[in-house]
Amino acid sequence: MLWNFKTPGIPDHLFERLPGIPLSKREVRLLMISALQMEENSVIWDIGAGTGTIPIEIGLLCPNSKIIAVERDEEVANLIRRNCARFEVKNVDVYQGNAPDCLNELAGLPPDRICLEGGRPIKDIMKSVWQYLKPQGKIVATAANLETLYLISEGLAELQTRNIEVVQASVNRLETRGIHQVFAAVDPIFILSGEKL
Repeated sequence: MLWNFKTPGIPDHLFERLPGIPLSKREVRLLMISALQMEENSVIWDIGAGTGTIPIEIGLLCPNSKIIAVERDEEVANLIRRNCARFEVKNVDVYQGNAPDCLNELAGLPPDRICLEGGRPIKDIMKSVWQYLKPQGKIVATAANLETLYLISEGLAELQTRNIEVVQASVNRLETRGIHQVFAAVDPIFILSGEKL
């Protein structure tokens, strides 16, 4: 097994990647997973799952939970399946579909937690997934730019989300460049979370 530890934080290089497909960096994943506040038997939807890092981390931490990874592109959906196989994660179902249009097909398994990683139109997707989120459920969304931050913030306010938290993660990693070691910044990201009444 590639990751034998009981803690999250799988190194980025252990995941199979495709050019141009985003990967949530390890430090950001730690903050996102913390914000989700999962329970042992949660149902989690990850909308815009990309490389599959969040579903895999959650799948390993909470083997009795059910994770639905939604991705619109067939090649990317297959990438998530391959990464799940690499880490021997069995409780992730990969669903190929375009949110928000595909969400009614998932209605039979309403989520306790929703992770929203990008996607357009972000505000429409947020409002659509909110309808399926169970009471006392949590939503966690990421924004890599101010425009997306504004849209998510506005969406959370319109949905009357309670206990909203916003964290701006700024991470620097030690890298070797030539003969020097320098700290290189990982692109900053905003992590927003809130609860449904």
